[in-house]
Amino acid sequence: MVVLVTAVDPSLKLKTYPDILNLQWPFDPVKASYWTNLPHHRRTPFAVSPDGQTGYLAYLDANGTGVHVQHIHPPSMTSKGPDVTIPKVYEAAGIVAHNHGFALLGNEPIPSTTSDDPPSGTDYPEGTPVPAIYRYANGKQQWKTFVAGPGVHADDGLSMAPDMNGDLVWSDDAQLYGAYFVVTDYEGWAKGHFGDSIEYVNDNGTLETIEGASNSWGCSHNTGIAFEAADQPPFASICAEDQGAIWLNTKGTGMSTGGVKISKENTTNGGGGEAMGGMSGSYSSLARFINSTSYIFTWASRGATDLTENTWMGEGYTNAANRTNGRRVAMAMFSDKETKVGAVASSEVGATSGDEQVNWVTPTAGPDRSNAHVAVFDDQYALVTYEEIAEPSCDFIAMGCGGTFTGTYYQLVDNTGNKIGQPLKSMDTYVAGDMVTLANGTICWPYVKMAWQLDQAVGGYGGAAETTTKKMSFACMSLV
Repeated sequence: MVVLVTAVDPSLKLKTYPDILNLQWPFDPVKASYWTNLPHHRRTPFAVSPDGQTGYLAYLDANGTGVHVQHIHPPSMTSKGPDVTIPKVYEAAGIVAHNHGFALLGNEPIPSTTSDDPPSGTDYPEGTPVPAIYRYANGKQQWKTFVAGPGVHADDGLSMAPDMNGDLVWSDDAQLYGAYFVVTDYEGWAKGHFGDSIEYVNDNGTLETIEGASNSWGCSHNTGIAFEAADQPPFASICAEDQGAIWLNTKGTGMSTGGVKISKENTTNGGGGEAMGGMSGSYSSLARFINSTSYIFTWASRGATDLTENTWMGEGYTNAANRTNGRRVAMAMFSDKETKVGAVASSEVGATSGDEQVNWVTPTAGPDRSNAHVAVFDDQYALVTYEEIAEPSCDFIAMGCGGTFTGTYYQLVDNTGNKIGQPLKSMDTYVAGDMVTLANGTICWPYVKMAWQLDQAVGGYGGAAETTTKKMSFACMSLV
């Protein structure tokens, strides 16, 4: 007789390493959000080398004028050294780990003596920062390549990055770095406006313009992106624009109707509900399943009702009203970098519902959920995480909400978009840096051990002096 054994779905196990890493320099873990100044986690980019021997943690010096990259021993999450300082970099926005070094996406001011340099101002007396990729090997800089600014796509308009909101990925198959980041143009047809750019750089540090993949200006007033490597360019990319939608724009590299409309969102004053985290939040929102062509994406949304014509953009574009006050967390699955599983978002003018296609991780309305991220364990399971305010005050129609923090939640899902079990809740861990899958399938990320407050603007913390730390914590999630 043959006995059939039914597979049992796994559950989650959380392990924490509070204050495990001593930082050489002070770090301010709180960043003010766009428009509201409500607190966000300041991103600490994190990556682990392919051989699993070295982790790299990047963090901004508390004085705001230099990024430090600390080497870490992954099994213990303790300092390994030697550490690297990249001076005059205003923010770290993504890191890629190699066996003997790393590449980092950051931004730095261009000297005023440079031709076609960006304008300076009160906030940037040395010049407005421009994004660049920095490649280090064995503790020494091998090259630095600017991916915007003077001489970069000059015919389309020169751009800068005063807020380094973006991400950096590497494809071993394509031997290319991909950088996706928010820009402001200071010359050209889009001067004074916000958009985003996708650029590719090879391992020698050469900027490559790739037809159908590189893009100097994609999604209007984009304050959040999602980006993941593919075997060949274009890499998988998602944007939230200010005309009412979230797009899988791998194929279109922008916000054209040639892309795949994932979701309808209310957009007001250049905001879209901080769908991918808003300021300092464009990381670990899109992940590729191990040894697979499929991807998973997560975001925060108020849903969409009452679709009306977007007369500014024309046919195929609509505006939407919010369905809920507090945000919910959603997820979408993609069979490959260009194809969404299931229905796309509606573009029907007059439709009363614009979110019927959404797969909700948190179906109930009422609480506000934010800081949504995702990482994969293997080819079958993924981890979706978010923060909650049980009784939120959502005074801004398309921005974040305030209120008492009531927990970080970790939900196990599978590669078909099904939730498995109930979410695990934690009151003292947060996702404040990249979620990295180790060789053994464990997912780890950095955070700062602190009393997380979401009920007042950043100024209410008393300034950087009260939030500065020289300790970093880590958390890891495994399947059992």
